[in-house]
Amino acid sequence: MDASVVWKKGLSFTGTAATSGFSLPLGADKKVGGENDGFRPSELILVGLAGCTGMDVISILDKKRQQVTAFEVHAHGERAETDPKRFTSFLVEYVVTGKGIDPDAVERAVELSETKYCTVMATLRSTGPIKRKITIREG
Repeated sequence: MDASVVWKKGLSFTGTAATSGFSLPLGADKKVGGENDGFRPSELILVGLAGCTGMDVISILDKKRQQVTAFEVHAHGERAETDPKRFTSFLVEYVVTGKGIDPDAVERAVELSETKYCTVMATLRSTGPIKRKITIREG
């Protein structure tokens, strides 16, 4: 798997994933000399975490025939105070909305993602603890 960034100007880049071919803007906050015109690279770590586990969980819930009507995954990362301000811990919140959702099915889907399927979670686990929160809503 490969990715690259191409410099546009200042602290602005375009990132491209070789496998999918998709691109996205990367930028920095104005307080550090950027234009505030794209994702921060550290934000993409959290987006990757939420997306990776989210795809696993929704796929598993579909196989378990759960009637999911809405689904969100929120990833929060705590960072060290000093440079390089690495991530020290994570919280992943799963919000599942649906009709008659089985809490055990959701718990199992999250567990499988965490322990077996999610590449990003497996990679980040060595940087700090990853906690979870599951919220199930009827609707």
